[in-house]
Amino acid sequence: MSITILYIAAAMAAGLLFNRFAKLISLPNVTGYLVAGLLIGPSVLNLIPKDGTEALNVLVTLALGFIAYSIGGEFNINNIKAIGGKSIIITMFQALTAVGLVDITLCALGFDVPLALTLGAIAAATAPAATLMVVRQYRANGPVTRTLLPVVAMDDAVGLIVFAVSLALAQGMSGGGDMSFYTMVVQPLTEIVLSLAIGGAIGLIASIALRFFHSKDNFLCVSVAAVLLGTALADIWGLSSLLLCMSIGAIVCNLRKDADSIMEGCERWTPPLFMLFFVISGAELDLAAIPTVGILGVAYLVARSAGKYLGTYIGSGIVHADEKIKKYLGLALLPQAGVAIGMAQVCAAKLPMYSERITTVVLCATLIYELIGPVITKMALMKAGEIAPELAHARRKKAQKA
Repeated sequence: MSITILYIAAAMAAGLLFNRFAKLISLPNVTGYLVAGLLIGPSVLNLIPKDGTEALNVLVTLALGFIAYSIGGEFNINNIKAIGGKSIIITMFQALTAVGLVDITLCALGFDVPLALTLGAIAAATAPAATLMVVRQYRANGPVTRTLLPVVAMDDAVGLIVFAVSLALAQGMSGGGDMSFYTMVVQPLTEIVLSLAIGGAIGLIASIALRFFHSKDNFLCVSVAAVLLGTALADIWGLSSLLLCMSIGAIVCNLRKDADSIMEGCERWTPPLFMLFFVISGAELDLAAIPTVGILGVAYLVARSAGKYLGTYIGSGIVHADEKIKKYLGLALLPQAGVAIGMAQVCAAKLPMYSERITTVVLCATLIYELIGPVITKMALMKAGEIAPELAHARRKKAQKA
């Protein structure tokens, strides 16, 4: 027990230290956390050995639950109505095109179908935090920005549903000979429906329980208890903890008028947990495995990026969106972080035969996307004329002085 607590302390200290380094060179926090984990993990300094990262996996599981809960909190029916059908169609096209293009590319290159399916599903996920950071930092505004934010908010939810289906199919294919209608269709749909239904039931119970409390502290306790219960039941019954916890958040945000306050309270509690999630994920990156997944990693990066851009272009054309949206929105959807890493962690448990390759590809892709994604997002918004050049220059000068 003591050594596990020591590992937690080391992970947090490393995360804080490299968070400062990341800020000094204008990189996202998540990049600093991943690099910190890589350095203190088994591949470099071995301050946290392999058995240490395994001991900390419970924190990864909890973090995934809260990430999914936060995504569910974005699914307020009134907000979705306000977003309108155009953004929903663009979201579906860019997510599913990325999935399909990665699937097709990897299969064409001769990789196993279960591996292609899981990486394809992970390709749908986008990092809303990195995108929102750029928008806020440069006060971007215009048709591209106004479309970008709802698309990013909905994107991960679409990705989670696609991931649940793809992972169930991949498990059926990799399990051996049983490729029946039941294992290929009924089991995946049953897992999705049960995950959403049980999550909805827990969300309903949590919403009712919240009526009896009035302080923000108690609101937080109810939210934490609901996510813990959902995560535990998903593990016990073999369901999708991501979909289950997303469903909890969606029900709470639609049944409670003070949902924004409840979600904000939860967000104030989770930063240390999310930091540990990224540091532990970085520690699990095996540098020795990188050369073995070179072609796989490059194919994933190229196919996903092309899918995001092409899907956005097609979707925007179908709904007759502004020409700037067609040309620049897809470039702003490249960042990828928390949800994608979470999906990779789930794959590690569900598909151990592909665990190393999936984790390595996703973590390497996250590092690359988090390094270049915000920069490309900024450039796209500037090209669209939604970031004033003088403001961008002033921000750059201010960062240099700091």
